[in-house]
Amino acid sequence: MSEIIEINYGPLAALIGVWKGDKGIDIAPESDGTEENPYYETITFEEGGDLTNGEEQVLAVLHYRKIVKRKSDDGIFHDETGYWMWDAKENVIMHSLNIPRAVSLLAGAKLNDSNYKNGKLSIDISAGIDNEDWGIVQSPFMKQKALTKNYRQELTVENGKMICSETTMLEIYGRAFEHTDKNELTLQS
Repeated sequence: MSEIIEINYGPLAALIGVWKGDKGIDIAPESDGTEENPYYETITFEEGGDLTNGEEQVLAVLHYRKIVKRKSDDGIFHDETGYWMWDAKENVIMHSLNIPRAVSLLAGAKLNDSNYKNGKLSIDISAGIDNEDWGIVQSPFMKQKALTKNYRQELTVENGKMICSETTMLEIYGRAFEHTDKNELTLQS
């Protein structure tokens, strides 16, 4: 008989499941200004187990996929996949993401007691092109035309609700631009 091993997902356990939200607002750059798009999204977080790096670091892993659709035409305008990881020994949370615009990043932060208590999870992670630990990789075309300089994501999860805010600092259309997405999601299952 095989032994069942329980994975300690720590703070990531609060994310597991399917989340849906229809209150999203995307503020994006246009060549002649700014465009606002109301959207809805689905984020699916699935248990990925644990893995060991270099026989020392043990990470609890969730795989996720986020699909974002415009309310105006039901068209997908953002498709993202990646992993959320938690290093319990170091109490570090990490988020790797890929979008099909040839941009990838690894964001992270050290957690403390205030991040996860009384059933409420608060995460504030970031990455930057000049950050030695939490970096951004992008294709030469994106570096030239739509450079992502910094990324920040804030998540709050409590009582089956998730408030998500992402801010990306871009160099696009010859100017600096703060691209923001905000939404409130509800746990479906």
